[in-house]
Amino acid sequence: MPEERTDDAIPYDEGDGDMAPAPTRAGAGTGGADRNGEFSGVDYDSVEYHSELPPHTYDNLAAALPESFGSTGDSPGPRRASTRGNVIRPADAQDRAAHPGTHTIEIQTPQRARSSAAAAQALGTGPTSAGTGTRRDRTRTETPAPESASMLTADRLLEVNRRTRRAPNGAWNRFLYNVSFHTINLGDSAAVKAQLALDERIRKEFEGGARFVPILTRKGGVGKTTVTALLGMALADAREDRIIAIDANPDRGTLSERVSKQTRSTVRDVVSKAASIGGFTDFSALVSRDETRLDILASDTDPLLSEAFDENDYNVVADQAARFYSIVLTDCGTGIVHSVMRATLQRADSIVIVSGGSVDEARLASETLTWLEANGYGDLVRNAIVALNTATQGTNLVKLEEIESHFRSRVREIVRIPYDPQLAAGSVVSYKNLKPITRLASRTLAALVVEGLPAARRS
Repeated sequence: MPEERTDDAIPYDEGDGDMAPAPTRAGAGTGGADRNGEFSGVDYDSVEYHSELPPHTYDNLAAALPESFGSTGDSPGPRRASTRGNVIRPADAQDRAAHPGTHTIEIQTPQRARSSAAAAQALGTGPTSAGTGTRRDRTRTETPAPESASMLTADRLLEVNRRTRRAPNGAWNRFLYNVSFHTINLGDSAAVKAQLALDERIRKEFEGGARFVPILTRKGGVGKTTVTALLGMALADAREDRIIAIDANPDRGTLSERVSKQTRSTVRDVVSKAASIGGFTDFSALVSRDETRLDILASDTDPLLSEAFDENDYNVVADQAARFYSIVLTDCGTGIVHSVMRATLQRADSIVIVSGGSVDEARLASETLTWLEANGYGDLVRNAIVALNTATQGTNLVKLEEIESHFRSRVREIVRIPYDPQLAAGSVVSYKNLKPITRLASRTLAALVVEGLPAARRS
């Protein structure tokens, strides 16, 4: 039913493209003029509005059009407004010739009916291509990953001022801070900053699963077991996860003698009790733990059973260790051709080669790298770390720089392990009582090893 119009009477289009004058009702007055004085004589009470849009929409659109829009010459031409795509375009030449001096407004509304596919795409429930995805879909894919709780550190959340800034570390910096009644805070000393940076390198996080690092060499007596203990202690002291060192020497190993023994269990007990180990509490009863929280699993102590520890036994022990520890160090013993070595290298994520400071010790260490390359472990060689033990005999007679230069051409990095009386004793090692230079060397070795381990679990 037509809707009666109460605003200004304007000629309208009845659908045939021609403009019809506004109708009037009988008996109504015909006087008056519109606001522009162009339609005087039109009865405003008799005008009917033939459109689905509200009456004021016409007036608003007509008033918004500039006077020169669609004009030619000095006389203004007709104008046509369209809501499709929010585009207003001038009327064509035929409309101007048919209705000179009039203003035409054409409203085009989209179809209300939509296909199910279009509706689903508009709602974001249907499939969208990469080029036509909605803004919501694009925003969803660009949303950064949620942060973990470890990101809420005090350095990030606390406002740095005199009250919240911590006291500096370092002798001179701390002294100046105290004598100035906490008004002068130079921050940590350069040495402390370097130590903290080294800690961050050692504390590299892994996504999951244990990382295996064998320590090996072809010659005995070069300090392989000592390097294993130092590396494990440095890792356990700096990291918050669990570290274990396994003595996988097929012969009688001495790794467990570097810490205070808390159990007489060995790798043989892990093999025999593997089926009954339900959790870490069961496994921890089979290892010894030192002051740095390093766990050590001893090798067989019975000479009659030492040769019985083979590749299959090592795999059982390694599987159990991988359940509870993040980094598993393996003291491989003397030699590299026994069956345990094959199982160790198959699991290795990185390796540490131990070399002494004499000519023959350096040559045998280099031959170890050659054997690994010849047997398909070239990637491990290029990612390897050489620990150069300078406490062995003959070190003072050779050029250590030449040995380092040789290994640097084959492996990733070299670390010197200095002489320390506590290490030379061959007994229990107290990590906190080591010389500072020895602790620094072990921490440097730990940082380099961790940097060479993959952050993501291997498939």
